[in-house]
Amino acid sequence: MTRVALINPPWNFNGSIYFGCRSPHLPLELGIAEHNLREAGHATLLLDAHMFALSLRDIEAELRAFRPDLIVITTAPTYLFWRCAPPELRVPQQLTRAISDLAPTLVAVGPHGSTTPRSVLRKLDVDIVVMGECEQALLRLADGERDFPGLAFRENGEIRVNGGPQAAKFIDQPALVWPDEMVRRHHHHHHRFDAEPIRPGAEVEASRGCPYHCTFCAKDNFRNAYRRRPAAAVLDEVDHLSRQNAEYIYFIDEIFLPNKELLQGLVARGLKFGVQTRIDLWKPDMLELLGRAGCVSIEAGIESLTVEGRAALEKNCKMDTDQLADRLVEARKHVPFVQANLIEMPQDDDPVVQRWRQRMLDAGVWANDPVPLYPYPGSPDYRKLWGEPDDLAWERAHTHYLALFDRFSDVQEARPVPLSALELQEAS
Repeated sequence: MTRVALINPPWNFNGSIYFGCRSPHLPLELGIAEHNLREAGHATLLLDAHMFALSLRDIEAELRAFRPDLIVITTAPTYLFWRCAPPELRVPQQLTRAISDLAPTLVAVGPHGSTTPRSVLRKLDVDIVVMGECEQALLRLADGERDFPGLAFRENGEIRVNGGPQAAKFIDQPALVWPDEMVRRHHHHHHRFDAEPIRPGAEVEASRGCPYHCTFCAKDNFRNAYRRRPAAAVLDEVDHLSRQNAEYIYFIDEIFLPNKELLQGLVARGLKFGVQTRIDLWKPDMLELLGRAGCVSIEAGIESLTVEGRAALEKNCKMDTDQLADRLVEARKHVPFVQANLIEMPQDDDPVVQRWRQRMLDAGVWANDPVPLYPYPGSPDYRKLWGEPDDLAWERAHTHYLALFDRFSDVQEARPVPLSALELQEAS
């Protein structure tokens, strides 16, 4: 038996370009890993420092009491945000410095190590970096294996990168059961705007990966191939959360595709939920079922309002802009909040964009002010600019982003700080 501690760091995002939500969410990658480890007979300690507001000293005390053989930290706050992670490793750095002597082996998982394993191994000074989806790799590490594809580690004073990022099977993942106290503390309802939360929210993963290959999406080195869990397993997980008094579920799927069996099952549950999807994949009858099943929030990737812009992003969209607008309006008939996501594209004339945004607003659909594109390492956009990511990929992307845009989107509060400065900051 191996004693494994799984830690979601005490996140803060001061000075970051981070596009993801800053509220605590269920650390799904660690929850899945914990389930697998316990099923195999290993002892586990899951510490969600973000959800429970744990300080570094609190974490240290918990680890000393648990006496782990293996400590795992994630470099992004939950699987939901692996594809738009904070580029800087400041918070994981602070954590690994504080706990470096509390276990024989420190392991880092997350999108950073999946793309730039050598850099992450050095920055965090951990023993092993897992590349790709981590749940099966962590089980093999706990079982005593050390030489299999998907790992980076030091060997004879050199860093060895063994193969590339690996994918989990995923479709056989059973229902997760979270501790009651973790669900109780989950006050946030991710991307919900129709009502204020009364009872807890939660996140569920019904599918993983995406069959599309848009240039801006950083999923190529992890969570790429599309896989769908059986509806029965997802509904079982939803039922567990409902019994824990959750009233809202956010499906973290890269793309929530029409799934009649799952939606029909959700109709009877009476829960509210949110999704992110492509509106061009939904027919009117399925949008009606989506709303009847309890969906109250749709985040729909439109990205560009021109055929040329969508082609540059390799959206492979079969609808024109007017058809997309009509389908968004149709969705709004059944779902209280519908958002059209836009990316700042040179093919899109700003006055046209602003008129279209107002047209959508008049129809009850929210469209964001176009977001500047960040070329995440691991995305096709990064490779178009610089080729395959090297050890300085995150720094290069960050410098490019700061230099290219003199203003930032309405989802960011202030001008971001250079990556090198962020990673030199100490905990406040």
